[in-house]
Amino acid sequence: MIHEILPVGPLQCNCSIIGDETTREAMVIDPGDDIAEVLSLLQKHNLQVKQIVITHAHIDHVGGAMKLRTATGAPILINENDYALLKMLDVQAAWLGMQNPGKVEIANSLAESDKVQAGALVANVIHTPGHTEGSICLYFPDEQKLIAGDTLFAGSIGRTDLPGGSFDKIIRSLHGKLLALPDETVVVPGHGPLTSIGEERQSNPFLKT
Repeated sequence: MIHEILPVGPLQCNCSIIGDETTREAMVIDPGDDIAEVLSLLQKHNLQVKQIVITHAHIDHVGGAMKLRTATGAPILINENDYALLKMLDVQAAWLGMQNPGKVEIANSLAESDKVQAGALVANVIHTPGHTEGSICLYFPDEQKLIAGDTLFAGSIGRTDLPGGSFDKIIRSLHGKLLALPDETVVVPGHGPLTSIGEERQSNPFLKT
């Protein structure tokens, strides 16, 4: 697995570029900004983007998606429960003092138990509402890797005080779904350093049972 993690935009969202070393097929997860740098990394590894996956519809995760689609032709995928948030990107941009990225055109919705694939790399979609209604995580079982979006961070969890957020729902998502994964699972949060399910199970104050 080729896996480049690029912190993008003013909020340093972790954009993941995941590619199959044999077929050179790739997916890009959460291209929030800095698309020129994303394209440079794709070119470096000679990767062809098959899909653009968005973990949730906050502007720092989705802001550059249309630019990347224009450059690559790849479809944009997101959970349909965040469609309403997508229509608020102008409001989100105003909150953060960012430029409005305009309308984001979605090809398909991703739901619980769906799969996304790049070459031989297959990820299971886990619907984890709480940070937003449509938040998803991607779990690569063969590689024991989780792209967690803003659901789980090293030592913390996603905030729930924004539109569509729910503390009760994020706790249910974490305890009911993410803690079911193996301790060895590497977690790539939406922001900040990598961690693991085992580490968070032991030390994250929100995950202690």
